[in-house]
Amino acid sequence: MPLYIGVMSGTSLDGLDIALVDIPLAGADGHAIALRASRYVPMPDALRCELLALCAAGPDEIARSALAAAAMSRLTAEGIHALLQDAGLDRAAVRAIGYHGQTIRHEPQRGFTVQIHNAALLAELTGIDVLCDFRARDVAAGGQGAPLVPAFHQALASGERPRALLNVGGFSNLTLLRPDQPPLGFDCGPGNALLDYWVQRHCGQPFDDNGQWAASGQLHAPLLAQLLADPYFAVSGPKSTGREYFHPHWLHAQLANFPPLAAADVQATLLELTARSCAEALQAQMADCGELLVCGGGARNGQLLARLSALLAGCRVQPSDAAGLPADWLEAMAFAWLAHRCLQREPGNCPQVTGAAGYRVLGALYPA
Repeated sequence: MPLYIGVMSGTSLDGLDIALVDIPLAGADGHAIALRASRYVPMPDALRCELLALCAAGPDEIARSALAAAAMSRLTAEGIHALLQDAGLDRAAVRAIGYHGQTIRHEPQRGFTVQIHNAALLAELTGIDVLCDFRARDVAAGGQGAPLVPAFHQALASGERPRALLNVGGFSNLTLLRPDQPPLGFDCGPGNALLDYWVQRHCGQPFDDNGQWAASGQLHAPLLAQLLADPYFAVSGPKSTGREYFHPHWLHAQLANFPPLAAADVQATLLELTARSCAEALQAQMADCGELLVCGGGARNGQLLARLSALLAGCRVQPSDAAGLPADWLEAMAFAWLAHRCLQREPGNCPQVTGAAGYRVLGALYPA
């Protein structure tokens, strides 16, 4: 089976997920998409700070984004070389790299989404064909450009009963799968982005390990009600979101309506916001869902999983690993699959998810 590499750097900005994936060709009966090897590359602090800064307007943005894109591509190439060495493979064994790049602006309502990368440099450094710019064609067709993973989830995880996949990275998105039906999906709202910001601000930690700090606080019901009253949560979709909407200034504007709250109580309320927004969206769109598989960083947050389980009585909530789907690597695997789809001239989007005018082949090729 052809081997592809998928590279994902999400809105959490913690690092690069690199996945080596077996993808069967059409008609290869008995073969499934499989993770062959993986590697995580931490994001250097200086690069992370620069990428985060580029998510908002600032001086000399064009030069800074070009330099950051080159730095990311060099970091990615180093990770790919190490991955192939560990796997005992030559670069010739890999058909292509699906390279997402780093989202710094996502405003499909204005007709654009920006993922910075230097795919030409990555092709030069690795000697492997690179596919990138997966979101742009969907946006050009009137879509949100996100989420793109539902089509991959359907190829990987559709079954005989209704089930859902919840990806919790910086932001959260749901995929709804029913037998013999096209998948549905949308971004629910904040995932870890606000949680990470708050714990970094008050505890100096990159994330709230297993949700322990949130568990030490008390839910502030009036604050939660105000957060959930944001109009975004009332929209059924297609919809997508990011740091352009749910950012620290949004949070501080909400907090300004209350006397100073204990920092741990705010964290507990933010975790409940993530859990409640996802659970209520699932109940509204798929009330008969019997299984929710959680992937992304949120799959390692025991407090979040506990809240989702409590809110979704009758629905089994568990990390996607329990179903044989590697929770830490699914998004990177998805971009390997999208690279394969592009080379096969097959569509990678779901118009019923993104709102695009139709199915489109996604991606641009930079030959090695």
